Amino acid sequence: MPDVVQITLGRDTGSIFAGDSYLSPRHATFTRRGNQLSIKDEDSLNGVYLKLRPNEPCLLEFGDLFRIGQEIIRLEELKGQGRSPDNVERFGSPAKGYIGRLALVIGRDTTGNSFPIPERGVHCGRERGDILFSEDGYVSGLHCSIAKGPDGKIYLTDVGSSNGTFVRLRSEHSVGATDILLMGQQLFRIDY
Repeated sequence: MPDVVQITLGRDTGSIFAGDSYLSPRHATFTRRGNQLSIKDEDSLNGVYLKLRPNEPCLLEFGDLFRIGQEIIRLEELKGQGRSPDNVERFGSPAKGYIGRLALVIGRDTTGNSFPIPERGVHCGRERGDILFSEDGYVSGLHCSIAKGPDGKIYLTDVGSSNGTFVRLRSEHSVGATDILLMGQQLFRIDY
């Protein structure tokens, strides 16, 4: 049976991270089992994000969060509200032809602008694309795309951005050499 080694990182685990107010006191735990390394979010407030490799699509599920520049974005499902209890149809823009929407997360339980994703998908960037973040200097001119894959599922792809596209991990996740993680204001590169 392989040796298991665990290391927990957070604001309370060492003076090197004490000044990062975006890190939870116990933010994440690295676990090594033999030659395998994984990371688990310890129910931190701000999460653990994995940097995507350029041009390698990453499966997104409704509710997933990702980060480009300083923007935190959530993929949301488009659902009709249905009729009221007294059977009155609700007004609303038609959702036909859209596969979901992207919502900017601007606070703990608060979203800002939302952008529908048409069947053809969208590109995000600072200067080019369907959704622009012109005020965020950390977003590349053309940064990422969100589109349906051949299997009908939704994928996020970094299209060669300078600062990267990061997806929030949902559960314990295996990491390998050269993977980059974002926790709080800290970037970690895995070397082993």
